[in-house]
Amino acid sequence: MFNSFLVEVSGNTIFVRRYGQGPAILLVHGFPRTSLMWRHLAPKLAENHTVICVDLRAYGRSGIPASSHDHFPYSKRAMAKELVEVMSRLGFPTFIVIGHDRGGRVSYRMALDHPKNVERLAVFDVIPIFEAWKRADARFAQTYWPWSLLSQKPPLPESYLLGAPEAVFHNPFGEGSFGHEVLQEYISTYYNPARVHGICEEYRAAATIDVEHDRADKEASKKIECPMLHLWAEGGWLDTYYTKDGGPLGIWRQWAPKVQGQAIKGGHFFPEENPDDTAVLVKLFLSAI
Repeated sequence: MFNSFLVEVSGNTIFVRRYGQGPAILLVHGFPRTSLMWRHLAPKLAENHTVICVDLRAYGRSGIPASSHDHFPYSKRAMAKELVEVMSRLGFPTFIVIGHDRGGRVSYRMALDHPKNVERLAVFDVIPIFEAWKRADARFAQTYWPWSLLSQKPPLPESYLLGAPEAVFHNPFGEGSFGHEVLQEYISTYYNPARVHGICEEYRAAATIDVEHDRADKEASKKIECPMLHLWAEGGWLDTYYTKDGGPLGIWRQWAPKVQGQAIKGGHFFPEENPDDTAVLVKLFLSAI
């Protein structure tokens, strides 16, 4: 069982699902999901932890702050700071953070910007934004269509998402094995023009200001110092595309000296599709000295 509620933070409200008791784990979803994506994994981690699942700003039931010309309110830096405040208000000044997809990028930014708050970091099926754009080519653009489409100037991407919201869930970066009720919960985000604009603003930030934040850290040799776990989809994009870089771990080792990880079955949404194996690997990571 879980409790759900809203947390008031500076200039926004964040929707939370809370499971269990003990040291805190923050779970951060990605596109096109909400905190509902953790419904199978969270209870497994809550056996001896407090698990906090959040809706990112603009998604699900969280608030929708106004954006700006530079997209900063939807930058990973702004979103990471907001979630650190959420955890502080819940009584957890330090915590473990686990993020998938867009949430993975918020999570690694959190570890870079707020190292005193993040005890351990796990990132699922993503590499740093700077590294992804640096290696982008035609195949990347065709495969990672949200990066290409949703970062375009408004109102084009907003019009696509609002016009055919269910289509998002009928491709490898959206589909899952869930039933109609879960699908409708996810799609409800995409009936709201303000939410859709916020989601597109996050992708615009990922194509602009987030790259600059990553670039500054890379040039300054700033590292993620806490222990880090990276899991990625077996046979998926990260498993096959970056072999010349030593795979995703080869890329992450440039950012996180204490990273470990492996491929896992279940596709891009393996935390939702394969929660048992995901939980085993996460628990091993959490219990390591």
